[in-house]
Amino acid sequence: MSEQTMAKAYDPAEVEKRWYAEWETRGCFHADAASPRTPYTIVIPPPNVTGMLTLGHVLNNTLQDILIRWSRMRGREACWVPGTDHAGIATQAKVERFLKDTEGVTRYELGREAFLGRVWQWKETYGGKIIEQLRRIGTACDWERQRFTLDPGLSRAVEEVFIRLYEKGLVYKGSRLIHWCPKSRTALSDEEVIYRQEQGRLWYFRYPLRDGAGHITVATTRPETMLGDTAVAVHPDDTRYRDRVGTKVLLPLVNREIPVIADPFVDPQFGTGAVKVTPAHDPNDYECGLRNGLDMINVMNDDGTMGPAAGADFEGLDRVDCRREVIRRMEALGLVERVEDHVHQIGYSERGDVPVEPRLSEQWFVRMRPLAEPAIAAVRDGRVRFYPERWVKTYMHWMENIHDWCISRQLWWGHRIPAYTCAGCGRITVSRAQPAACPGCGHASPRQEEDVLDTWFSSWLWPFSVFGWPEDSADLRRFYPTDALVTGPDIIFFWVARMIMAGLEFMGEVPFREVYFTSIIRDDSGRKMSKSLNNSPDPIDVVATYGADALRFTIIYIAPVGQDIRYSNEKCEIGRNFANKIWNAVRFRLRQGPLSPGWETLDDLCAADLRTDDRWILARLEATIRDVTQSLEAFRFNDAARFLYEFMWNEFCDWYLESAKAVFGEGDEARRRAALRVFDHAMGVFLRLLHPVMPFVTEELVHQMGYITAAETIMTAPWPECRAAADAERLGIGEALVARVAAKFDLIRGVRNVRAQYLVPAGRRIAVVIAPTDAENEAFLREDPVALQSLLYASEVVIDRTYQPGGPAGTAVCDLGTAYVPLADVIDLDAERDRLRRQEAETLGFLRKAEQKLANRGFVDKAPAAVVEKERTRLSELGDLLARVREQIAALS
Repeated sequence: MSEQTMAKAYDPAEVEKRWYAEWETRGCFHADAASPRTPYTIVIPPPNVTGMLTLGHVLNNTLQDILIRWSRMRGREACWVPGTDHAGIATQAKVERFLKDTEGVTRYELGREAFLGRVWQWKETYGGKIIEQLRRIGTACDWERQRFTLDPGLSRAVEEVFIRLYEKGLVYKGSRLIHWCPKSRTALSDEEVIYRQEQGRLWYFRYPLRDGAGHITVATTRPETMLGDTAVAVHPDDTRYRDRVGTKVLLPLVNREIPVIADPFVDPQFGTGAVKVTPAHDPNDYECGLRNGLDMINVMNDDGTMGPAAGADFEGLDRVDCRREVIRRMEALGLVERVEDHVHQIGYSERGDVPVEPRLSEQWFVRMRPLAEPAIAAVRDGRVRFYPERWVKTYMHWMENIHDWCISRQLWWGHRIPAYTCAGCGRITVSRAQPAACPGCGHASPRQEEDVLDTWFSSWLWPFSVFGWPEDSADLRRFYPTDALVTGPDIIFFWVARMIMAGLEFMGEVPFREVYFTSIIRDDSGRKMSKSLNNSPDPIDVVATYGADALRFTIIYIAPVGQDIRYSNEKCEIGRNFANKIWNAVRFRLRQGPLSPGWETLDDLCAADLRTDDRWILARLEATIRDVTQSLEAFRFNDAARFLYEFMWNEFCDWYLESAKAVFGEGDEARRRAALRVFDHAMGVFLRLLHPVMPFVTEELVHQMGYITAAETIMTAPWPECRAAADAERLGIGEALVARVAAKFDLIRGVRNVRAQYLVPAGRRIAVVIAPTDAENEAFLREDPVALQSLLYASEVVIDRTYQPGGPAGTAVCDLGTAYVPLADVIDLDAERDRLRRQEAETLGFLRKAEQKLANRGFVDKAPAAVVEKERTRLSELGDLLARVREQIAALS
């Protein structure tokens, strides 16, 4: 193409829409299970089917996309499986609200089957929007392999796992204290409870002794649960209550006799050292109740209201209202001794966002200890590696203290538990199909469990269920185990640990080899992004404003490994400006003529054919290939982005392109052709290095430049590799050259600083004299006088080792020598001296005031440390400025 056919400004919206459709049409994202190439597999962390794209999704999926595109360019058969999670609680709650708002009906009024039909209908209409949004940011997912956790194949996998674990004795049904969400009316696992520190109150209640000889005072944060108390407990070594152990108290409001027991779980320092024991409503009390054979009285219904066991006076009250009523009645009886403020941790339902209720309930559980031990070994011996490594400690702590997993949920949307209970004898049969009759007593048609499985019970099978397990499919043989998992550290327990356990149990191999934990995205003030704070921008709006590549590049560029990200939309200017910079560099190149023949390898060139700056940019290109590759191999994505930015913006455009412009316009055709060929080679390699991060603009530009044919795509172009040592030697590129050219650029920067210091007009060319330190540096500076003069914006450049200025001159010193800028004919010397003397006096005045301020002990001792340090920094800066001004005055004398 030519510069005339290329748009003057990069239009990301048009380019992104066109190329994504083209990639899909060509089947560029699809992996071939029959390919002889080594597979590289990622399974997407399946977003909720109800979800909308967030910046967290953008970060997570951009990182996955980088790995997939990079691996494909390295010759791997890259397979990235997308999909969505049915998200039991979240989806059911959303559809229930939708039905209530639009039709005024509840799920109970519809009935189970009709309600589930509505959920599927809602899912087909509204669900999966996030998948379409992921396309907007360029994800190279294999959409032909898209999965949903309630797909028939995945549902079969869930059923098979449940049955196999049951047959091994690892799944069981039991009555235990569990976390209960009264809003969703379902059990929760330990990991679905979020703890918040809150200011509460501690009530001291008097429980009268049965014999009338006084009372025992207990302290509680939950007065409403006293209706289910079945004991008062004290520590065995607490001498205050030694004579009370074995006696009984009368439980107020209920008038139930309950024993005073000794149990080591009691903290003698808490409250009065005596605590009420409610085994059906507190996890510690539950364990105490098991140890002491206490009754377990459940006083609440599943919606958080008080049940029949609470008594006729309280039945039907909401738990909060019941608390108020209990306190009112205890006060009326004179049994409230005192009330204190108390800070404590309250568990909240992750989905329902209401305080959970510890509740005695019959549920299904998985015994986790036998599954955890192999998964602990897999991380310990390095079969699974974590990045950053510090998450290993978190993983190990949880796994070594793991509890059984409550897997049943009192919902309708999800995988229904394949267990059937006989109405005749109560026998439970776990089966792949509905039993016609009870195998124990022969009673007809046992009834299937109403409950469904925890959403995570399907998610933990994701790395192999998406490939058809339990069938022995070609995909499963080819693409399992996967290579990398990119996810947030907040689901290390929910998902990562459980996937490792499931992979080892059912596949005999770890599900992935490397896990990269993403950063937390915060706003510029350090607050976590959230809808409630109104600080979480819609990524699709950001894409519309800046372009997908700009958002992708920016969010990687500002995301150091293991550190939180400080994000604002304005930072996407980094990515947008970067895309425009590259675009304009290509437009400039196309003005010089067509693509150079032989741009790919430079095999027929040697050092003598190239300018110093040509060899320098090739050396920097080699370093960039090495640095970007090593960064991606180590999951240091932001380092890779910074290396790419540094090369293109600061080295290629700011230095090499400006140097090459001088050659493009001169008469030496051989030098011009060589420089154009180096430009074309460097740009072609760079666009391939950048492609995994900024796929759209790179695809467009390789076609604009003519690097590939219209039928080809950069997605399958080979990843650049560093040159062999002999090749580098032939071209004369190495560290010594880089150091010398860097010194030359230091000299040029020094001369530019002189121009700025003496206010030389921007359009004024000046004479520059360079006195090299030795003959070798002199020869080096004489190698490319045209480019040197251009970069210095000089009317002439004289190189003279013996030069001594005969009049006022600005100077710039570097490792190569000293550059002099004679000033007599450039500026009004008298006016400049006057200006500098005024600046000297002004700066000296500020410096004296700063010195006086810091000499004042009252200021130093009383002012905040940050204010004092700021004043000291200002004093140092004023001293530096004064020294520079005096140097300039001396240069003009």
